Amino acid sequence: MEIRDIQKDIEKAASRVEDAFSFLRIDEKRTELASLDEQAAAPDFWNDADAAQAVSKKAANLRATIEDYERACGLLDDAQTALELAGDDAAFAAEAEEAAGELTALLDALEIESWFAGEFDAGDAILTVNPGQGGLEAQDWTEMLYQMYVHYAEDKGWKVTVLDLVPGEGIGLDKATIQIEGRYAYGMLRSEIGIHRLVRISPTDAKKRRQTTFASVEVLPVLTDDIEVDLNPADVRVDVYRSSGPGGQCVNTTDSAVRLTHEPTGIVVTCQNEKSQLQNKEAAFRVLRAKLYELEERKRAEELDELRGERRDNSFGSQIRNYVLFPYQLVKDLRSGVETGNVDAVLGGALEPFVIGYHTWRVSNQ
Repeated sequence: MEIRDIQKDIEKAASRVEDAFSFLRIDEKRTELASLDEQAAAPDFWNDADAAQAVSKKAANLRATIEDYERACGLLDDAQTALELAGDDAAFAAEAEEAAGELTALLDALEIESWFAGEFDAGDAILTVNPGQGGLEAQDWTEMLYQMYVHYAEDKGWKVTVLDLVPGEGIGLDKATIQIEGRYAYGMLRSEIGIHRLVRISPTDAKKRRQTTFASVEVLPVLTDDIEVDLNPADVRVDVYRSSGPGGQCVNTTDSAVRLTHEPTGIVVTCQNEKSQLQNKEAAFRVLRAKLYELEERKRAEELDELRGERRDNSFGSQIRNYVLFPYQLVKDLRSGVETGNVDAVLGGALEPFVIGYHTWRVSNQ
């Protein structure tokens, strides 16, 4: 690349760094981080472990954003300095180009991060996959999607905790629920809510016929204790039973699995993959709180739309993405239009183009 072109890239990046200071609200984040650090320094900070962990996680997210912005400033300085020296030594031109490229990639990531301004976007997520139409095929598809999300999360460095895996009848999974902990996990994974459609030659059909099957994906935020949810323990029936899935020591030999039934709404939550009944109960209540909160938020949104006279497209649970393995290979998102023929890579966790593509589409249509 010629020095003139490198200079244009650096000038453009400099303008983007200046914009990033504003849209990331760096000054506000620094002030908030200082306040959280002051709280963490208090002698009684860890007396309430749950509250302390929430503060620590929020501080870590703020610190990461500030450090990324400061790294962008450092890369800009490096690129500008190298460009100034490139007139005397051509080797510095390559250094300037490399720094400018790294800076551009970082700025792209920071701009994407700025899209996640929702109350829970920066936090953790609870993701559930349920089989739809297709019988045994749908159970197999559920397990494939479960594995895809686990690989995606692990590739991003996020922590995955299995809350509930219900084996299917001879093949696949009848349900999979996982908690994903990571920076902007909930915000990113909102792209996956809906119906996922698979087209392939059935592995269970002796005649090798093509079959279409479905699975639904639900993504909920992990709520902090300060979020109020209308949940009366007296309204919840708690049943315990023997776990049917894999797990730690004593699983399958004791009644450690827990089923919660919220009587007013009929919502049922199960958890069986922790080692103890108490751990499963805590995890199940965490999922139930998230489901009830999401239900209330949906009701509020519908009421507001009625007042405004708006008609909402009932897109929750609608088909969002096709995965075709036969007669050709293609994964296509029906909202953003993002597609690829490398189906194996996507099912192996290479979801980032689809996640980013969805949010790019979402932001452009707001």
